[in-house]
Amino acid sequence: MSGAGGIAKACAAAAAEGSSRSSTGTTICSGDRHHQPQPQPQPHPVPLSRYESQKRRDWNTFGQYLKNQRPPVSLSQCGCNHVLDFLRYLDQFGKTKVHLHGCVFFGQPDPPAPCTCPLRQAWGSLDALIGRLRAAYEEHGGSPETNPFGNGAIRVYLREVRECQAKARGIPYKKKKKKKYHQIKPNNDEPAKSSRQST
Repeated sequence: MSGAGGIAKACAAAAAEGSSRSSTGTTICSGDRHHQPQPQPQPHPVPLSRYESQKRRDWNTFGQYLKNQRPPVSLSQCGCNHVLDFLRYLDQFGKTKVHLHGCVFFGQPDPPAPCTCPLRQAWGSLDALIGRLRAAYEEHGGSPETNPFGNGAIRVYLREVRECQAKARGIPYKKKKKKKYHQIKPNNDEPAKSSRQST
């Protein structure tokens, strides 16, 4: 019994010593913290604009599309054909009804009944998408000379989509005209008239 009691006393003493050391250590640490300079709060990152956020999502989506190819395509290997395939791939997620030539509603802007014509990505959405991806490509180190999103084949494709959708939906595309500012020219005849009247 005395041996068991001695072990218990020894354990209690060790625990008490350990607690006193820990408390002492805590006091020292607290003292050290008091003398150390407080860390400066980090500034909050500036929230991205709606355009920048959309551009980042579009870039990530395009990058994932290239990775899903068989075999995967790296950005350095990406060409205008990959961009064209990507635009056609997005058509399955479109929400714009594009009537086919055989549809009775072809060319009608407001069809009176539903039809089975496919949904496509609107031309305006594709045009804006290409603009964002073109900017993102150069922001990620791409050269403007080799930018696949600025290739002439992409512009031709977008123009064909615009014309096709305009005919199918009966909504003609009107290019916005730049406003011309007419300068008011002084009338040179007025001085002559006034001089005649004076004579």
